[in-house]
Amino acid sequence: MDDRLYKTLKMVAISLAIAWVAWAAYDNFSDQDPHARGLETGRKFFKDGDYANALEEFQAIVANDARQIEALDGVARSLMQLGRNNEAMQTFNAVIALAPDYERMPDEKNLLGATYANRGILNDRLGNYEAAIADYEKAVALEEELDEGPHWLVRFLRNQPEKQATILQRAEYLRAQLALPEEERLLRMPEKDAEQRPYDQ
Repeated sequence: MDDRLYKTLKMVAISLAIAWVAWAAYDNFSDQDPHARGLETGRKFFKDGDYANALEEFQAIVANDARQIEALDGVARSLMQLGRNNEAMQTFNAVIALAPDYERMPDEKNLLGATYANRGILNDRLGNYEAAIADYEKAVALEEELDEGPHWLVRFLRNQPEKQATILQRAEYLRAQLALPEEERLLRMPEKDAEQRPYDQ
């Protein structure tokens, strides 16, 4: 190998090493939100179905900053999945009350829409059907894309070949059932209802 080629390769290697160190430093210190890593860990636990550990991660963030709306929403979703319905409802209500005044959230409309959708699911599970309908409709009014349901790739990764009913379809179904005489209504199908997943922000 000639001397010039060796020097060029050496400079390229040094440049790449410096770039990698600079990127690692930037990645570690650039987060504006000091809770970003905890949020990411909580989201990973939640997506893996480990709701107890997700709850722990989200609660640790909220303990340091009660106005950390993304973590608070994570607490509500985790509580709902753990069947702690009263606590989940209170927490969803807290997120909704906090969201309009929250200035640091870059896309609070998306978070707020998903929160209404999730509170709708919880109301649905609790048999508060009129409240569920109102929440579903409010969610889609805030974020139309919520009514499209999960993308095919998300369904593939979840091993969910069939598309679920959208929240507006569920609202229409509930409205139609509530219009029937009480003895003719079919509002719950436990096996099918159990497949409904909460919406992530």
